[in-house]
Amino acid sequence: MWRREAPHVLGALLRRYGDLGDCEDALQDAAETAAGRWPTAGVPDDPRAWLIRVASRRLIDRVRADSARTRREALDATRRPDDAHVAPAPDDIAGPATDDTLRLFLLCCHPALSRPSQVALTLRVVAGLGVEQIAAAYLVPARTMTQRLSRARTALRQAGARFAMPSAAELPDRVAAVLDVCHLVFTEGYTRTAGESLVDVELAEEAIRLTRQVHVALPDHDEVTGALALMLLTHARSPARTDAGGDLVPLAEQDRSRWRRELIDEGVALLDQALPRGHVGRYQLQAAIAAVHAEAPTYPATDWRQISILYDMLSRVAPTPFVTLNQAVAVAMAYGPAAGLALLDPLLADPALRRHHRLYAVRAHLLELGGDRAGAAENYRRAAGLTASLPEQRYLNRRLAATGVIRCSGA
Repeated sequence: MWRREAPHVLGALLRRYGDLGDCEDALQDAAETAAGRWPTAGVPDDPRAWLIRVASRRLIDRVRADSARTRREALDATRRPDDAHVAPAPDDIAGPATDDTLRLFLLCCHPALSRPSQVALTLRVVAGLGVEQIAAAYLVPARTMTQRLSRARTALRQAGARFAMPSAAELPDRVAAVLDVCHLVFTEGYTRTAGESLVDVELAEEAIRLTRQVHVALPDHDEVTGALALMLLTHARSPARTDAGGDLVPLAEQDRSRWRRELIDEGVALLDQALPRGHVGRYQLQAAIAAVHAEAPTYPATDWRQISILYDMLSRVAPTPFVTLNQAVAVAMAYGPAAGLALLDPLLADPALRRHHRLYAVRAHLLELGGDRAGAAENYRRAAGLTASLPEQRYLNRRLAATGVIRCSGA
């Protein structure tokens, strides 16, 4: 119920009161009150309206208590004496939850913030991702991300930011930020940062559902089309990515008959619409890579040279360490492990990457392909020690054991 109702409640509070930090606090207060009352008193007939009323009372009480803040005094003066007991406006409590979530994405990607801050704050406030999950996406420690989120909230408050739907001129930048939010939510659902399970299907499918709505609204937007195609083509593999025990199955060993063909067909069709139209962005390129994988009947039949070319294009359009990691695998498969390892060498000097398990997992795989079992074992060991995902950890430890290399200690 919380996942379903929270976007509606936060959206209603933001439209009425405008201050993100205060609205977040009020929302949490209402949730705590509900957790204390509902188990004994029962769930109200209209839980959303109940949460909005309780959160509004918290905000109004705070406004009245903070007389030194002129803006809040002015806000308090505009409220009727019995405002805390007024039922929420119909538009605050109507409409599908996904619609309100998408509306909140647009609202929270505020122009007073940089793009990374827009995306990170929206992931935290609306999508509900944890600080550790967001930090992993940005290759920074959780403490650093906490500070960034705090600075973003402060920047909004200092700018006197009001949350309103963007104008036509602001829409392109907002949509680009929303796509980044949707993609990172999908990524967290497709491969969880931590925990017992590899995939959060509900989270991945929520990201797809939201991106579909953006695509319905903007059917001729090539990057929106590309982002939706990418998610569909990638999510199509989900049924084959784990075994009966929940352990990770690598791409090379997946049963492709379990891939969801209807998602592949839809994703390829979307990509065929977008690519001929002109400008090719990063989501279209990533979708094209996913399509090459999806259309290969077997792993050995994969056109790795085409994938390596696409990654070369992607590295020019949107260079990131994760792009380089994936490019290294494709180049190694197309031209040999040494060529892939050469692409990884510069990443070893990056302090952020040295904290991330994927650098060592990819390096271990390429060293193993090249016959260096000792080097592969050491990198598998480091990767397993860095990941908080238990399925990935078990997989990496199995690969470590398969090298047959035992680390000795002592003189």
